[in-house]
Amino acid sequence: MFSFWKGIQSRFGMKKISTAHHQDFPSESPENAPQVSYDVVASFLSDVGCHRAINEDNGRYIKPNDPEMLAKKGMLFLVADGMGGHSGGEVASRLAIEVVSRFYYEKNADAQSALENAILEANSAIYLEAARDPNLLGMGTTCTALVLQNGSAISAHIGDSRLYLIRDGEIYLMTEDHSAVMQMVRRGVLSVSQARQHPEKNVILRALGSHPIVEVATWTHPLPVRVGDKFLLCSDGLYDLVEDGEMKTAIIENSPYSACEVLIDLAKSRGGYDNITVGVVSLMARENGESREVKPTRETEVLQ
Repeated sequence: MFSFWKGIQSRFGMKKISTAHHQDFPSESPENAPQVSYDVVASFLSDVGCHRAINEDNGRYIKPNDPEMLAKKGMLFLVADGMGGHSGGEVASRLAIEVVSRFYYEKNADAQSALENAILEANSAIYLEAARDPNLLGMGTTCTALVLQNGSAISAHIGDSRLYLIRDGEIYLMTEDHSAVMQMVRRGVLSVSQARQHPEKNVILRALGSHPIVEVATWTHPLPVRVGDKFLLCSDGLYDLVEDGEMKTAIIENSPYSACEVLIDLAKSRGGYDNITVGVVSLMARENGESREVKPTRETEVLQ
């Protein structure tokens, strides 16, 4: 099932872990990709689920008001899934979102370097905060980030929250879980279907705040985007209970906000054992080449 991703591994430094579809992935390089004009509609919803008392997930979407900053750094989309006793997970995920958001736009560096450094800065902040407060000892969080900038996408990732791309009626997993079961999948010990049912499926190998220094996964090159592309960022509370094909259908058939609602409702109908965070980002064609002013409705709000 990994044959589809052989070209992706060398080009984008990624492997396909979930359902593979054997069709050609876009082959244009970022420097040769055609310039695209698009508007972005994005929605993020987070739900505590059916069994947890506290929501330890966080999500955020940032579009700079400054046109120069928007051109230089683009739009930032984040999902973080915290872990830790008492309020530790909630604190860790909130710190991750706040530090990455601030540091990414403050750092005077190219977008890829700024994103990696922002996540490393968040790791330090979480680690130091846990060291200062005994109640937060051992807290950590996943963090999955997407940036859309000048016709390309970049990403940085740690943990087992996920980023998907929906393109031309197919769904692609664009991140690799840093988890014990996915390590076993890579070694051929488990199949993907077995991994979904494994009792240790949520044991992660990397998290922000767990160590003073962490390794952040990134793509080796920016991904050229197309009008019609849709991205999904989510915590494991969604994909543990909802299949890739169901995610794809919900996102294709609904607006970003409605898709978030549909997916969260589906996960809760199947038990909602964990917090559930869903972010859907849609690239829409501009009418007559002009940007449409999207009114600040619930489509672009961050709801938690």
